Amino acid sequence: MNKILALLLSPVAFLYGLGVSIHQGLYFNGFLKSTSFSIPVISVGNLSVGGTGKSPHIEYLLRFLRQYLYPGVISRGYKRKTDGFRLVTVVDSPELSGDEALQIKRKFPEIPVAVSESRGLGIPLFLAKHPEIQTILMDDGYQHLQVKPGMNILLTEYANPYFKDYLLPSGRLREWRYGSQRADAIIVTKCPHQPDEQEKKAWAKRLKLTEHQALFFSEMTYGDPYSLFNPSRIFKLNDGLHVVLLSAIAQSDYITDFLKDQVSAVTEFPFEDHHFFTEEEIDTVIKKYQTISHFNKLILTTEKDAVRLEKFKEKLEGVEIFILPMKIHFFEEDKFLAYLKNFLLEFKI
Repeated sequence: MNKILALLLSPVAFLYGLGVSIHQGLYFNGFLKSTSFSIPVISVGNLSVGGTGKSPHIEYLLRFLRQYLYPGVISRGYKRKTDGFRLVTVVDSPELSGDEALQIKRKFPEIPVAVSESRGLGIPLFLAKHPEIQTILMDDGYQHLQVKPGMNILLTEYANPYFKDYLLPSGRLREWRYGSQRADAIIVTKCPHQPDEQEKKAWAKRLKLTEHQALFFSEMTYGDPYSLFNPSRIFKLNDGLHVVLLSAIAQSDYITDFLKDQVSAVTEFPFEDHHFFTEEEIDTVIKKYQTISHFNKLILTTEKDAVRLEKFKEKLEGVEIFILPMKIHFFEEDKFLAYLKNFLLEFKI
């Protein structure tokens, strides 16, 4: 955001921050109660309004946890058109359960996934439906103070750390920077390289880590694209390829940066995070794809966007549209997994 505009909006940002502080103060001073649970609840969230890579980190944690425990995932189900508690099924639509929750359920069909605006009310209902659950991942739960998680994981993006950001609407922060003190672990995401010891110390200083907080670093890795309507069909990116990138995710620049080193040309169609595409927008993307004279071309999208594109199957079947899979890799992964194991082994109510 332009610095002058941010400055002009600072009075509104201050009022917003004041409201956040009053709301949080009701919990911190005991006027409103936070609920703890008898099983480990791990919250994954951020101070900003998106773009830190929560969903891939949730998926990473699920792959690890399901080796030892029976996990469940609960989220708000952002931008769904339903209300209240809902168990997510693989045949849901994004309108019913939200794109991120549906994406997770499709990738991990054996794992229970639920959505609820109130996680404090939703978790008891979740456990009543699935008493076999042994641990819960609370997606985007950092500001949800109704629940007191056993572990609070805070994500911050390497290129856009919270210590350089400002409160809404001047910046992208949902709460004051000192809210980071509630975190047990802070993960710097989307790192372009493995930080050395000097850089780690610099990050710890800028993040103002307290003694009880652990610091980790992760990067985004990419697999081979697979067909939206035929997942067994794989495509290898190559330097002669023209990609039409269709994405509606926050902070998507990292995908563009990756592609520019892999292909010959990228034509972007970016939309706001969680955007529900219209037929007119899809027609525009297809028309652009068809006007590219190069034979080596495809439309590329993300896994989160894919669940919102399925309803346009008839329109899209005549074009090459593929999904770019993304995964998380931790630098010093053994250290991070040992941290998780230690939390689970020492968990107490």
